[in-house]
Amino acid sequence: MQRMTEQRRIILEELRSLKSHPTADELFRQVRKRLPRISLGTVYRNLETLTGKGTIRKLEVAGTRKRFDGRIDQHYHLRCSRCSRVEDAQIEAIGGIRELAGKLKGYDITDYRLEFVGLCPQCRAAAKSDNDIFCFPTLSDNE
Repeated sequence: MQRMTEQRRIILEELRSLKSHPTADELFRQVRKRLPRISLGTVYRNLETLTGKGTIRKLEVAGTRKRFDGRIDQHYHLRCSRCSRVEDAQIEAIGGIRELAGKLKGYDITDYRLEFVGLCPQCRAAAKSDNDIFCFPTLSDNE
């Protein structure tokens, strides 16, 4: 069993203080404010150790960078398909979903992740703005 080093403790504290589900690089920048001499490799190794111990969760979605979550309770996420922002969906867990999914094909479900994908408010506003720039009015027959 690995001990909780000062570096690991600070990485965990910083991760749990953020609601943004940061990448290792983003968390590294945050941790460096408290530990200026820490290396990116140390942050990566400690995140893998904390994930392996079940202290944190690694959020892996095909084609995106790994993100980390300080919450290990069962909860759902919202992910922006444009900027990849991830945040907690503030809704109650759906009771019985694990059992239902397992019964469908005879699986023994050990864990699950539910993620809703769409545009965050900032990207939605930017997309609307982008569309406004490229929308040209059509000329009516009278013009």
